[in-house]
Amino acid sequence: MKKVKLGLAFGLAFGLIDALLMLPIPMTDKVIAILGASINRFAIGWFIPVTNFPKPGWMRGLMIGTLISLPDAIITKAYLPILIIGALGGVGLGLLSDRLIQRHS
Repeated sequence: MKKVKLGLAFGLAFGLIDALLMLPIPMTDKVIAILGASINRFAIGWFIPVTNFPKPGWMRGLMIGTLISLPDAIITKAYLPILIIGALGGVGLGLLSDRLIQRHS
């Protein structure tokens, strides 16, 4: 249950941070774009702590963050910002996830 709660917290935080980063960017259908990006980032944050993957957390985060971000990057053709935020956020959450889960095990 600890991993699920951690995933929910990570997902909500990463989704909110990404939404705040997108607010100043001018775009059409801003609400839809922010909602879609927030759901994407929520998925990254949720999957990182709940996934059993026998590698270090940073690697798990990098893989999950990149793979989940890739479809949005392809659709929007905004490869660099989407993939960089997904990958770096994934690495950070992976490292944090390992530390918090090991501390409470």
